[in-house]
Amino acid sequence: MTSKGKVLVAMSGGIDSTVAALMLHEQGYEVIGITMKTWDYETSGGSKKETGCCSLDSINDARTVAVKAGFHHLILDIRSEFGDHIIDNFVEEYLAGRTPNPCVLCNTHIKWEALLKRADQLGCEFIATGHYAQVRNVNDRYVVSKGIDIKKDQSYVLWGLSQASLARTLFPLGTLQKTYIKQLAVEAGLFELANKSESYEICFVPDNDYRAFLKHKDPLLEARVNGGNFIDRSGKVLGQHKGYPFYTIGQRKGLVIAFGTPAFVLEIIPETNIVVLGSQEELQEQQMYVRSFSLSKYASIDQAPDLLTKIRYKDAGTMSSITQIGDLLKVTFHKPVQGLAPGQSAVFYDGDDLVGGGFIMRKNDPLIVLNESKIKELSKA
Repeated sequence: MTSKGKVLVAMSGGIDSTVAALMLHEQGYEVIGITMKTWDYETSGGSKKETGCCSLDSINDARTVAVKAGFHHLILDIRSEFGDHIIDNFVEEYLAGRTPNPCVLCNTHIKWEALLKRADQLGCEFIATGHYAQVRNVNDRYVVSKGIDIKKDQSYVLWGLSQASLARTLFPLGTLQKTYIKQLAVEAGLFELANKSESYEICFVPDNDYRAFLKHKDPLLEARVNGGNFIDRSGKVLGQHKGYPFYTIGQRKGLVIAFGTPAFVLEIIPETNIVVLGSQEELQEQQMYVRSFSLSKYASIDQAPDLLTKIRYKDAGTMSSITQIGDLLKVTFHKPVQGLAPGQSAVFYDGDDLVGGGFIMRKNDPLIVLNESKIKELSKA
């Protein structure tokens, strides 16, 4: 064993994870590369050739690099776990009127869990990925912070990782720019990989068409939900839609309705197959609730100052005050934000440090009323 220790590196076959593995190998770690097979493209209804991290080409690319560099490479089949948890949840969230965040769930419940389990079996002290993020120990807590390359920063999708997971995680690319990563790939003779286009699509949704994916998973779905009402905030019926799962909060294009002024999706009510439309101004919100939250920098949200809250991956963020209400977090923005989408992640930052995150809730979720009632009862006791 080397002085640096033994590390299991998740290798998708892409440039980032490949360079991460090569860097750790050069730094003196005993590297074992592992490529996870998470899904089958042919079962997802795609019309194009299989591409991405689970394709045969990607698996072969990862193995070829490992063999050439002189370290071991394994393939781990987690299709069953991935399908049961990630894909099923993806469908269920849309049917519940929410917009799912599969990458967060995959990192938290599938990839890290699978990596750590196999790392234990192989005697690896560490696991590593090609995410653009950093992790450090501060006052006996492991804190994730943004990657130096802000355009590539991926800390947003890591809020669900536990302290135990972070304690064993390495992010070799966190202090580097993407341009430098490409330079390293070229220097390693990986010319094709350095020029390979990157995909930002959900890995298991063919052609980036989630509506077609939902229809493929449930051939009767369209018939069941077609013909629901578009309404405005006053309850006035504006027309008919194609089914509530096929719309997302903030959507403007594809509504196929004459509203007089630009119309946006404000709310989705699955119980009655209703989609509420309104103006862009009506998309503005200043408060939300967050469920299933996880904290990293602080043990309690009460320890945190006012925080920057991002409500989507590419969101610049808005300063907010956060309080815990029972099992939920109540977030009050210092200025209105636009397009709160239930099911998406709300992620909290203290400067560049990730404080934690959770899932945005529907405004009329019964859990909000239940938790607020509990707090009122406790305050009276």
